[in-house]
Amino acid sequence: MVKRMISALMLLGVMLLPYAGGVQAEDHFKPFVLASRGAGDFDTRVQETRDALIGAGFEIVGEYTPYADTFVDNARVIIVTNDELKTVAGKTARGGFAAPWRVAVTKTGDEVQVAYVNPIYIAYGYRLESDLNGVSEGLKRALGAEQTFGSEKGLTERKLRKYRYTFGMEYFDDVYRLAEYGSHKEAVTAIEKNLAERRGGVTKVYRLDLGNDVTVFGVARKTPPDGDEHMDEAWIMENVDFKEIKGTAYLPYEILVDGGDVVALHMRFRMALHNPDLKMMGKNSFMQIMPSPKANETALKAAAGGQ
Repeated sequence: MVKRMISALMLLGVMLLPYAGGVQAEDHFKPFVLASRGAGDFDTRVQETRDALIGAGFEIVGEYTPYADTFVDNARVIIVTNDELKTVAGKTARGGFAAPWRVAVTKTGDEVQVAYVNPIYIAYGYRLESDLNGVSEGLKRALGAEQTFGSEKGLTERKLRKYRYTFGMEYFDDVYRLAEYGSHKEAVTAIEKNLAERRGGVTKVYRLDLGNDVTVFGVARKTPPDGDEHMDEAWIMENVDFKEIKGTAYLPYEILVDGGDVVALHMRFRMALHNPDLKMMGKNSFMQIMPSPKANETALKAAAGGQ
């Protein structure tokens, strides 16, 4: 009898292993998906990526080369969207940040990597009402999905939906407030003009109009003459994107126009969300880019026409 009771208790313990404190163990998610890696011609791989995305029903809204003579041999970021992304984006506050999706082709050494931002990770981090499963499946069919990366252990949905790097740092809704205009049309017109003039060293990569007076601009950031290098995206990424598999799909940065309000995600949130394992101190750490969040805000405000 005692032996049977002990066996029963052991079996119950095994059955309860996935539960901690009565709560079921949660899945963990990582920021990026590596679609493929290997030898190949960079330009050929870029074209193959474009074709595959279009074939899977994605619309290409922009494309650019973020680096020149930096820590990778070449890089291209392709920005896409589809009906699912646009529909989901319209259902939550500032969901427009998730409407454009970033896919990167990066050549480093003899290898070409194709990677994209992980839809389920960003869906939770940006507090969307959907997990973007259709987007995940579409990208997987088009490009592949060898592994997720960008964090050793990953983060749970619960952690992502209330994410901040540490005490005193920003949440998703602690945005840069860049400018305010009397109307959406006035805001968009001003930003188009400022981006064309390279105000603050910021230029346009794409513009995505979502309806209901919501527009997303994707922007590149390059140090202007006599400007602050800490806003420069290549300088920032050379400091933080140091691992073997590259997180080029962090780029470009988004400016969101909602009515007459112009905002952007705070860099201390956006950088940390995409790089949750980044150390606070030491080499390749937040300390090395400590001036960048303020420099980034200054540059984006110049592009938005704010004070």
